[in-house]
Amino acid sequence: MIYYAKGDVRSVLTERDLREGLYHALRQLGHRNRVLAVPPDMTRYYSSAGILTSLAHDYFGDRLTDILPALGTHAPMTPGEIEKMFSSVPSSLFRVHNWRNDVVTLGEVPGAYVEKVSGGRVSYPIPVQLNRLLVEGGHDLILSLGQVVPHEVIGMANYNKNIFVGTGGPECINKSHFLGAAYGMERIMGRADTPVRSVLNYASEKFAQQLPLVYVLTVVGRTTSGDLVVRGLYIGDDEACFQAAAALSLQVNFEMVDTPLQKIVVYLEPEEFKSTWLGNKSIYRTRMAIADGGELVVLAPGLKEFGEDREIDRLIRKYGYRTTGEILRAVDENDELKANLGAAAHLIHGSTEGRFSVTYCPGSISREEIESVHYRYADLELMLKRYDPAQLKDGKNRMPDGEEIFYISNPALGLWSWREKFKT
Repeated sequence: MIYYAKGDVRSVLTERDLREGLYHALRQLGHRNRVLAVPPDMTRYYSSAGILTSLAHDYFGDRLTDILPALGTHAPMTPGEIEKMFSSVPSSLFRVHNWRNDVVTLGEVPGAYVEKVSGGRVSYPIPVQLNRLLVEGGHDLILSLGQVVPHEVIGMANYNKNIFVGTGGPECINKSHFLGAAYGMERIMGRADTPVRSVLNYASEKFAQQLPLVYVLTVVGRTTSGDLVVRGLYIGDDEACFQAAAALSLQVNFEMVDTPLQKIVVYLEPEEFKSTWLGNKSIYRTRMAIADGGELVVLAPGLKEFGEDREIDRLIRKYGYRTTGEILRAVDENDELKANLGAAAHLIHGSTEGRFSVTYCPGSISREEIESVHYRYADLELMLKRYDPAQLKDGKNRMPDGEEIFYISNPALGLWSWREKFKT
């Protein structure tokens, strides 16, 4: 059921609009005594989920007993990040999701079903795992908050991904990510109906009906002047609100270019992107727009590691970003990759498949480290002087020496493709 839906490509929803929409939906739900909020972490700062979580706290008061950021495999939020994103919410309410240990298994998506939806690419069963707080916390409302935006693993981010991956366990996260990689990232991105989404929908229908879940979904876009605004707000307890948000996101967040781009320059905000695990969104979201033989330059002042999880960081350093065929062979031959299919999927996602080059300009990782994982390296200070984010506008830019580039100030907020690459 949809409790609230508002938005289109021209809408600009203010904080007052978000409050009115959220409270309209909450009033329909009736009185609740114990509420859990599941927002994203700092990597989705611009989702407005922080504002909506604060508004939920204002509405429920001490009946909002717990806040569990949907970290997935990400590092826990720091006190500074919590303060910035959820400024009016007591820090004592925040819990940390331990994806390797603090989960319970509700059931299993059968291997035959996974094989069917993947077109035979994979055939393993996928356990349905959740943080035990969602299952054992005694809440009579679980608010899952976040942004619907094109995504490399599932097609469109959020809805039940926020639950089964954001608060999921190692097997569910690893196997769902590898499913998406095996099926093909470029066949998935920007689509609401994908094999991974089918698996999570199966999990919702078969194993999560007892959970009092309500989804609060935003769609965020840019104005012509470059400002970020909320274009849509959708609140409901089933797939209908997600489908509505995904339809708007495809209009708001997807930019189609007429011809392949020879050079793309992406800036990664240091507070949001500290690892290639996250920073490779610059690759995922632009790969369908890059010309054969083209170059992606990634300005990454906050980059200090490859994986936010220590074991994943080790595996990235060991195997590097190689072609899909090479990583699939490595999975077959190495038990440590079989046990960490999410890391293997990430290595596939981060590969250029030899079609274009990636030049990373990191803040705190050496040339040797960058080149060891099969990317090019360039000095950050020098590249920031040449490609100054303060002087560039999103989209096409001509440099003083005549070089033409396509600039993207935040790759997490969109998807770029040229027309022949994206066919619905």
